[in-house]
Amino acid sequence: MPQRPLACIILAAGKGTRMKSDLPKVLHPLGGMPMVNHVIRAAESLSPEKIVVVVGPGMDNVAAAVAPHPTVVQEQQRGTGDAVKAALGALAGFSGDVLVLYGDSPLITPATLSAMVAARAGGQNPAVVVLGMRPADPGAYGRLILGADGGLEKIVEFLDASTEERAVTLCNAGFMAFDGARMGTLLSGIGNHNAKGEYYLTDAVAVARMAGWSCAVVEGPTDDTAGVNSRAELAGIERIFQGRLRQAAMANGATLLDPDTVYFAADTVLGRDVTVGQNVVFGPGVTVEDGVEIKPFSHLEGVVVRRGAIIGPFARLRPGSDIGEGAHIGNFVELKNTKFGAGAKANHLTYLGDADVGGGSNIGAGTITCNYDGVLKHRTRIGQNVFIGTHSTLVAPVCVGDGAYTAAGTVVTRDVSAEALAISRAPQEEKAGWATRYRAAKLALKAKLGKT
Repeated sequence: MPQRPLACIILAAGKGTRMKSDLPKVLHPLGGMPMVNHVIRAAESLSPEKIVVVVGPGMDNVAAAVAPHPTVVQEQQRGTGDAVKAALGALAGFSGDVLVLYGDSPLITPATLSAMVAARAGGQNPAVVVLGMRPADPGAYGRLILGADGGLEKIVEFLDASTEERAVTLCNAGFMAFDGARMGTLLSGIGNHNAKGEYYLTDAVAVARMAGWSCAVVEGPTDDTAGVNSRAELAGIERIFQGRLRQAAMANGATLLDPDTVYFAADTVLGRDVTVGQNVVFGPGVTVEDGVEIKPFSHLEGVVVRRGAIIGPFARLRPGSDIGEGAHIGNFVELKNTKFGAGAKANHLTYLGDADVGGGSNIGAGTITCNYDGVLKHRTRIGQNVFIGTHSTLVAPVCVGDGAYTAAGTVVTRDVSAEALAISRAPQEEKAGWATRYRAAKLALKAKLGKT
């Protein structure tokens, strides 16, 4: 059967009061990415014709985060049914399948969504497909009541459920798939005759059954359906998400020496035969090529690490940096917006900001590039096979030519020619007997003051 056209509606208008935050709930990050963008990424994997995000009034920052996907505004918080109805105008003329997702449920997977779409296209032609789950503690979840044929008969809220219905372990996870051609009829049939005076999307099942249309259930993993209402719940979901990323990294050929201490961003890319030590943190935008070793307590964000490089321990690689093949970045070395050439080394106690370091160069301990003059940033360019002596200070903008040396303790304020040696320190002097005289004078002063 050819795949029907698909659209997705993502509900993201909730205020998230329990988060106690000025930031809309769906913008709180999971793995360095806003929760709603995780849901969008899962939806995009199904190649829908359109994704529409429902936001609340004044949520311009949510609209910016989900762009280029369009947003519609739910002017009043009147329930999930009302939120979906607000999106129908953006789907005018669309009669394919429509998935309804939640911006605060970021663990949903493409596999689960695909199963829902497949069920919608099933032989029973259900008007509605509901995602079900079996949590360890069904608690106050709504129950999914199935008929003899396995179809969904009704959704019963816990408070309205009988003792027999409460014993059902199949619970409502909230995600739904609709036949777009019948969706408008279903939504228009939903009323608000309840304690909150809200329009509940789950009532679409009752409307469909009254019309004689079948409904279906797809059972998915409980973790996929987890939602966030508080920071504690977000922390719990982060644990699940990190576990997934760790398992994926190892399955794809990386070695994590202590997996539970490694933290990934949602977009971290690791090549094969990468070794990651303990307590390593990946911020957004990191790509690590094959054969790289990242030693313990390193932090990487917005960088590319080329094949065979060695990073850390205690290294910090900041956005805009590119580490060449076989390069070494050692302990307590920080790079920012720096291109570090193949085979180059900076093994300890160094800051390189806004710099280009040529292949094969060696950066001595204690070296810094002075890239900021208090107003503007400037760039330092170090050629190939350069030796930068210990405790050198390079005041940008400055260039050090290929094969050049800087002597230990040098402050470089002018360009250094290729193959030259730059020295800018005061000549060493020696005063014979000075230490003896100094100590004697200090001891005499101490005795005079009566100090012990």
